[in-house]
Amino acid sequence: MTVSVVPVTPDRWDDLVSLFGPNGAYSNCWCAYFRVRAKDFTASTSCEPPNRGRANRGLLERLTHGGAVPGLLAYEQGEPVGWVSVAPGDQIVRILVSRNIGPTNRDETGVWSVVCFWLPARRRRGGLGTTLLAAAVDFARSTGASVVEGYPVDTAGERRPGAEVYTGTVGMFRRAGFSITSHPASGRPIARLPTGTAL
Repeated sequence: MTVSVVPVTPDRWDDLVSLFGPNGAYSNCWCAYFRVRAKDFTASTSCEPPNRGRANRGLLERLTHGGAVPGLLAYEQGEPVGWVSVAPGDQIVRILVSRNIGPTNRDETGVWSVVCFWLPARRRRGGLGTTLLAAAVDFARSTGASVVEGYPVDTAGERRPGAEVYTGTVGMFRRAGFSITSHPASGRPIARLPTGTAL
């Protein structure tokens, strides 16, 4: 089957909602985890059940309908089957303030961040994440990024639950041509790819 990957635009909002399902992808996250400060994310996910995740969903919806492109959707035969969040680094609030994975050069410009993948369980381990990563790099490159950065998990080749590797794996980023270094403060893997590098 042929998979196409396209930017999320207002006319695709309902497809994104359908893909994320009633739990907003992971535990009412709605891919807001990296886009807001920790206290705001916690407030959205730990409130009473009827409102749980509502603020996170609202943020993603406002971004989408406000003209931002918060990420890309993968389609197969017209059905949404996967998501990747990619955006300019200055929109990814939690990365900016993080001591563990935050930028080591605060003056660097043109850095885009790939922070989240969401695939239904039946679509995992089939190469779709790799397809989404390549599309994210192409999209960032086409819209002015000089570097694409990711924050993958080093699984050492072991299988992990999807909720543990939603930022991608070191192996996946390495195969896509990213260089992997360790953050000087935490040792957390940081993946970087100059956009002049062909995939």
